[in-house]
Amino acid sequence: MKAAASAAGMPADVLADVFEAARLGDQGAIARLLEKAQPDIRRYARATCRTSADAEDAAQEALWRLFRHVGTIRSLLSFSGWLFSVVRRECLRLARRAGATVAESAAEAVLLDRTDAELRLDVAAAFEALPPHYREVALMRDVNEMTIDEIAAALGTTRQAVKARLHRARLLMREYLTRD
Repeated sequence: MKAAASAAGMPADVLADVFEAARLGDQGAIARLLEKAQPDIRRYARATCRTSADAEDAAQEALWRLFRHVGTIRSLLSFSGWLFSVVRRECLRLARRAGATVAESAAEAVLLDRTDAELRLDVAAAFEALPPHYREVALMRDVNEMTIDEIAAALGTTRQAVKARLHRARLLMREYLTRD
């Protein structure tokens, strides 16, 4: 926790209090957390992204996601990892969009060749092709942004069952989207 505190420039106990208040929806605490995280996020984005414009976009996306999803982050210990992984994924997405990196797999190359409109239609069709019990879980998680616990409660099942269905749904969607 000391590493996270020093990175945010405040004592560990103060950071823990601000983080917990932000998780609970305190707008002032969220603003303070965003303010404290911003320099580290921007520095990491500049080191990770291909261009300075991409770095700015990635930092803004990470801060926006933090604002929207701070209540879903379970602990202060996972906070930094979560936030930096958002920046890293956004930098990769922006680089791929610009054509700067080679696709990691043939399946990914197939997806990158589609326009945004085509991809949206294909994703919608992939959702429709899922068996109903997989579709329901995938929509709840990926579209409605529900947590695993919320989905399990809504469906009256276990976390493990939800995770298994979600994993299988994503595999089936990937197969659907990458077939010729």
